Amino acid sequence: MNITGKSIADIVASIRQLVQSGQLEEGALLPPIRELAEQLGVNRNTVAAAYQRLVSAGLAVSQGRRGTMIRTQAEGGFQEGAMPDSPLTDLASGNPALHWLPDISRYLAQLPARTPRLYGEPLLNPELAALAQSRLFADQAEADALVLSHGAVDAVERLLLAHLKPGDKVIVEDPCFLGTINTLNQAGLEAVAVSVDAEGLQTEALAAALATGVQALICTPRGHNPTGCSLSQTRATEIRSLLAQYPDVLLIEDDHFATVAGSAYYSIMPAGHRHHALVRSVSKGYGPDLRCAFIHSDAQTRERLLLRLTPGSNWVSHLLQDLLSLLLASDEVQQQLTQAADYYRAQHSALAAALNAAELPGLPPLSAPADGLNFWLPLPGLDAEQISHRLARYGWLVRDAAVFSVRQPQSALRITISELDGEQQQKLIADLRKCL
Repeated sequence: MNITGKSIADIVASIRQLVQSGQLEEGALLPPIRELAEQLGVNRNTVAAAYQRLVSAGLAVSQGRRGTMIRTQAEGGFQEGAMPDSPLTDLASGNPALHWLPDISRYLAQLPARTPRLYGEPLLNPELAALAQSRLFADQAEADALVLSHGAVDAVERLLLAHLKPGDKVIVEDPCFLGTINTLNQAGLEAVAVSVDAEGLQTEALAAALATGVQALICTPRGHNPTGCSLSQTRATEIRSLLAQYPDVLLIEDDHFATVAGSAYYSIMPAGHRHHALVRSVSKGYGPDLRCAFIHSDAQTRERLLLRLTPGSNWVSHLLQDLLSLLLASDEVQQQLTQAADYYRAQHSALAAALNAAELPGLPPLSAPADGLNFWLPLPGLDAEQISHRLARYGWLVRDAAVFSVRQPQSALRITISELDGEQQQKLIADLRKCL
């Protein structure tokens, strides 16, 4: 490969041009630092700095003693959402129940007449900030600490990009939310998998992961997608004590299910933790199309976020904020959210009880997770992918656990239960028996 240049900038530009022209392909190893320095007649520190700049720009990946490699560009990955053209009964979408979302059309007519907002307006409407504090963050202090983003995935992405650089390590739950997997892949961040059980992140595995030198941790305190687990108070206390030993790790609590959660929120954030953020979305309770999530964080993290939400380009529409203010202010909507939380919990309990009563061959006894739109069905010792294909022949679309796996594929199915009625439940179990 014909790398040229005498300065850091020239070497970086040469390598970038080789990548763009296709002469350096994805996954190709760059020459060892000493070798390229001798070839170019420059100091080794110059080449090392050029390689580091390529890594920081996301063009290359440092592999320690194995050298520096041109980074493989991530593909789009699997996505959540319905498949409207599918003839199958969709239990794979991850969507909330349509009949438990507020009728937004009623509130559109109530939008106040306002002078159009222009560049330079505050990013967050003051009235919305006050309502969010009272409705969504009553357990937190300082309403002026809130930042608004375009949903929970957008919030997590902005938080990571505000603090980290390509190649940094991020602890995630395994199995993991698809949006998080895709975000890390696109940002060139390394996912460090920690297994979850019915009480959340497993403490012993988390301790081992933290010891490897990670820069961030993403945790779902309740309604974990895909398993539905929620942190117990005991587990949260254990994790909080553990994290106190790592004050510089960026801690992101993705409490995406907060508006319709039936279980309590137990924070894993130690007192005085330097970099932390609590994300609460409105998508599950008010509707995904509102595209809004609030972030409560320390002052420095807030300032970094605001730099990524510069006025004039990336604020959340003030019209959406006006509409969300009406929904948050409505006692009727808040009562509906409480009923929706009871409904989702009942859906979990009903399916777990029906599966236990059916005594399907090879399935362990099930206990209902506390929260979430999805039911996690373990299939130990069985081929989950094959079973999902068999279920498709009987008219069911479900998710195979492999797409949510970070480290090793698990044998399980994720079943979206938000619209699953009693008759469908019985047919699903009967068809599952045939597939087993």
